[in-house]
Amino acid sequence: MGTLNVRTDEAMETAIRALAEDFGSRTEAVRYALLRTYKERLVEQAEADATRLDADPDDRAEMLAIQRFMGVSD
Repeated sequence: MGTLNVRTDEAMETAIRALAEDFGSRTEAVRYALLRTYKERLVEQAEADATRLDADPDDRAEMLAIQRFMGVSD
């Protein structure tokens, strides 16, 4: 496992202190914030992909063909 050094400003320190109260330490607070942000980004990408698939009938047809091939759709 690696180590990360980050320079913080007053706003960051305030956020870290508040999260550390809930998560027990500064390290756990930063881990939580990073993983939560990463998860939100993945969800945003998935939503964008879903929107794109809905907008392009060729992509939707391909997606359905793959699902049929995998046996997850009729």
